Amino acid sequence: MAITTKIRPRALVRASGGPRYAVALAVDALGTGLLRPFLLLYGVLVLRLSASATGIAMTAGVVVALVCMPAVGRWLDQGARSTVVAASMLVRVVGVALLLATPAGHGWPFAAAALFLGIGNQAWPAAHAALVATVAHGRERDAALAAGRALRNAGLGVGALLATVCLAGGPTALRALAAVTGLAYLAAGALAWSVRLRARPATAPAARGRADGPAPRMRALLAANVVYVFCLNVPEIALPLVLVTRLHASPVWSAAVFVANTVLVVALQVPVTVLMSRFSRRSVLAFAGVVLAVSYLGFLAATSLGGGRGAPAVALVSVLCTIGEIIYAGSATALVTALAPAHVLGRALARFQLSTGLGLAVSPAAITALASRGSTALWGSLAAATLLSASAVATEKDRPTRLSGHPGRTPSGCVSSAAVTTQTGQSAVARKGVEPR
Repeated sequence: MAITTKIRPRALVRASGGPRYAVALAVDALGTGLLRPFLLLYGVLVLRLSASATGIAMTAGVVVALVCMPAVGRWLDQGARSTVVAASMLVRVVGVALLLATPAGHGWPFAAAALFLGIGNQAWPAAHAALVATVAHGRERDAALAAGRALRNAGLGVGALLATVCLAGGPTALRALAAVTGLAYLAAGALAWSVRLRARPATAPAARGRADGPAPRMRALLAANVVYVFCLNVPEIALPLVLVTRLHASPVWSAAVFVANTVLVVALQVPVTVLMSRFSRRSVLAFAGVVLAVSYLGFLAATSLGGGRGAPAVALVSVLCTIGEIIYAGSATALVTALAPAHVLGRALARFQLSTGLGLAVSPAAITALASRGSTALWGSLAAATLLSASAVATEKDRPTRLSGHPGRTPSGCVSSAAVTTQTGQSAVARKGVEPR
């Protein structure tokens, strides 16, 4: 098949769901950036809850929200696309409304708000990936997924920057930020719903001929993903912890690392994903694990420098860690969409999001526990676990998928034949093709 080697912005926007959908993603990300990084502060400063109670409520919201993912997967497999994306945005409007209505000192309404926000945050990645996989195919789909991540990180960064400026206003400013976030979610949900993109469910006559096997198990991939996801929390949790408590560096270094991570993801996510399209997705994902493991060992070496040289060295190594994160993010979801037959794509993406959510939920506790035992325990354990995960990804065999009418045929790739219904009411059948993993 043809390999994507050029970045064409207009084609990328179309492959990502169209201009209206791109605006919806930008508005949603901007609103999320206004509140999500400061939700803990909202509970402590506005609602007068203890930091521990606030943290427990937030964690419980994320974990309980993961229980909803199987239902999201089944909904997607019934053909819903933009409706699920819109629902993931609108359910967060409910969360923000509960947040604004919660009286000071009341923890249960805050926990309910965190739950609704968590449901939306967990459902959105799978719904978005399913929508893009319905519109775009092959390596164009990979680039579109990468573009969506870059756009979302840009919106999150701008939102967080605006919120940081407004925080001087205290509790009143936090309430205002929450209200603006709710309005942003409402506008984004309305825009996403108006796209009205839907895939025909597997029972439709036009769906005959597509792979009809069950959702792929992907056991090694899903287990490895739990470990890979730790890289997403390294700039936010591990590095500030090491820089401040171990190296006694200024908090400015932590902020600089976080800003650099955001800028690099926005600038390089699409180009790096396109560059890596020359290789199979599974090989690229395994390579991402190697890059991340090397960066963890680099952090171990950097922290051993101590004094005034440690902080700059950590900041330098963080660039390599971000490159590994970019390679991982550009290949992991793309690999899942390539592995899954079209009629079980939703369930496959839901399983993948479950592993992602689990990794994000346990990584703060795991990172802080390992850090308390020293730099060698932290970075050595992360490097070893990530290398083991990369090896599992590289050696896992894709289970062949039987094709309708061809019981003995076992192709090396997945045949894609998704029927799509757009807002114009017209139908378009995606081209068939076999993709390398």
